[in-house]
Amino acid sequence: MKILIKIAVLTAISLCLLHLVNSQSSKNARSQGQQSLSEKVQQLLDMNTKRSVLRFNGNKFRDFVKSAPRNYSIVVMFTAMAPARQCVICRHAHDEYTIVANSYRYSQTYSNKLFFAMVDFDEGSDVFQMLRLNTAPVFIHFPPKGKPKPADTMDIQRVGVSAEVIGKWIQERTDIQIRIFRPPNYSATVAILMLTLFVGGFLYLRRNNLDFLYNKQMWALVAVVFCFAMVSGQMWNHIRSPPFVHKSQNGGIAYIHGSSQGQLVIETYIVMFLNAMIVLGMVLLTEAGWQNDHRKSKVTAIVGLFLVVVFFSLILSIFRSKAQGYPYSFLFK
Repeated sequence: MKILIKIAVLTAISLCLLHLVNSQSSKNARSQGQQSLSEKVQQLLDMNTKRSVLRFNGNKFRDFVKSAPRNYSIVVMFTAMAPARQCVICRHAHDEYTIVANSYRYSQTYSNKLFFAMVDFDEGSDVFQMLRLNTAPVFIHFPPKGKPKPADTMDIQRVGVSAEVIGKWIQERTDIQIRIFRPPNYSATVAILMLTLFVGGFLYLRRNNLDFLYNKQMWALVAVVFCFAMVSGQMWNHIRSPPFVHKSQNGGIAYIHGSSQGQLVIETYIVMFLNAMIVLGMVLLTEAGWQNDHRKSKVTAIVGLFLVVVFFSLILSIFRSKAQGYPYSFLFK
């Protein structure tokens, strides 16, 4: 009986000691995890004091983005800035991204809950392989908990890469509002001032002969050029700041946006040129009927008809490629 009592007491003591050891181990593990998190945040804050956009390689990406614990959001731009990579819009996207990061860094809402980072392909190609990225630039938001959702990848093909658009997307993902502060740009003011001085000086020199102001053809040309600029989408470029060109799915350079909800800067110039050629063709067709020389009138009409048919077919083909399901085409598909 005494032996059984001793065995029971020893068993109870052993269980108590085991429980204490496990409790202490779990406490140590939790304290180490908290210390690791605080160290990570402190390191990020220290790096953030030197630059608004942190440059990560593969190791830093795994340490600060992929590994736990993490109680902060981090937005990462995956890019390829080297000239050999021939990423046309990467430089522009980086400049806009830096504006957002600087605006947040020097705002009153700045905290340790959001950081901006960048991974260049030449410095972290293993990260591109890990995330299965085959294009650049790409903006991904990594939340404090869990994996990124499809909405955490910014659709730059649809909305562009302007700082205002990036800030709005970040606000949707993190509930942190960033007021964009752009560095002052006086180029537009200087251009308007120089144009005003040029026009004023020209009118002053021609003050005794201003008959050209009553030239109907000149004013008609000015009006047509203004219409070309507005119809081609220059106001869209001013509001949305789309990229000049972007890469297509097969790795080439696309000059026409594939969706009717977006456009590229070079696309506006293409549309402007096509509209100008159509108008030129219509002018030639109109002028052909007022010429006395029958042969010259015939040549003018043929050239005008050729311009209208060919360039109208091209602009219709572009519209058909952007508006999916549009059934009509002419000469070109």
